[in-house]
Amino acid sequence: MHLTTLWFVLLTILWVGFFVLEGFDLGVGMLHAIVGKTELEKRIAINTIGPWWDGNEVWLIVAGAGTFAAFPDWYGTMFESLYLALLLILAALIARGVAFEFRNKLPDETWRKVWTLALAIGSLLIPLLLGTGLGDLLAGLPVNAAQHFTGNFLDVLKPYGLLTGITLTVLCLFHGAIFLRLRTTGPITERAKALAGPLGIASIVLVIAFVIGTRLVVGVTAVPEPVQILAILAALFAARLAMTDSVGWAFTCTAVTIASVVGSLFIDLYPRVLISSTSHAYNLTVTNAASGGYTLTVMSIVTALLLPVVLAYQAWSFWVMRQRIIAPVEGAEASASTPSASPTPPPAAPPAPAAG
Repeated sequence: MHLTTLWFVLLTILWVGFFVLEGFDLGVGMLHAIVGKTELEKRIAINTIGPWWDGNEVWLIVAGAGTFAAFPDWYGTMFESLYLALLLILAALIARGVAFEFRNKLPDETWRKVWTLALAIGSLLIPLLLGTGLGDLLAGLPVNAAQHFTGNFLDVLKPYGLLTGITLTVLCLFHGAIFLRLRTTGPITERAKALAGPLGIASIVLVIAFVIGTRLVVGVTAVPEPVQILAILAALFAARLAMTDSVGWAFTCTAVTIASVVGSLFIDLYPRVLISSTSHAYNLTVTNAASGGYTLTVMSIVTALLLPVVLAYQAWSFWVMRQRIIAPVEGAEASASTPSASPTPPPAAPPAPAAG
């Protein structure tokens, strides 16, 4: 395989990994104030993602860094085109990370409400804006022969891009609801199950709309690609399994749905990396946007050595922290102790998640 193609595949894997792993984090962030009616329940919901939320964000950082190193022209044009959206994503990531650490620093209810809102809004904006940006790469952006963006903010708000962003946001909500069922007990689990029903139906509708929209944008054939058929089937199975006790299989299906949706975007992009709506002659491709052969060779060697270690560590962390978080007995006082990411909290209220 040519190194440019190899790195396009690797970046696709990084984006898929981000949305699958960070997807349930984002879903929990959006849902924690809905499934948690009391402060104790909100803290339990947040604690379900305590061991992983910051590690999962690394997939996004590596995807951005990998794009910069392997396809610098793609990186430059994409950031120039989506500058405001990416700035908002950065603000959302900061607000979300700070909310995890700050919301329980003071016992004041107003203080907690502010950071609860910051966590929910930050978790909403990230998949919405990233999904819209990825959809725009396929729908096309006004780029000239010098690979410079020539449009304005309204040119970024393309219907297909917005559809992609909304689809991924709802899928993250669904993914998060299933994850809460996996990791909690009691009222939180029941509320997550109640939310999973309508979210499952919405996911099916949006995935089908996404597949139709993608075929219209690509314009190659009306027949969906295998990965898009897989996305629809996985969404159907996830919605059905979400209402049963087969929660693990439901979570697997939501993960496959998200992976298929994101993967199909990059499959339809290749060998292009950004389509110019000005002229197809100005499209950025894996050839004209790539770094030199030496850079790609060194990056490939380093990735081959380090990626298995990273994947093994992440799998190990999921295995070690696999237990459910058991809610304390009703009436137990909330703990004001130092934040911890323990998967099996003491009888007092589970602490807020800590980084790492």
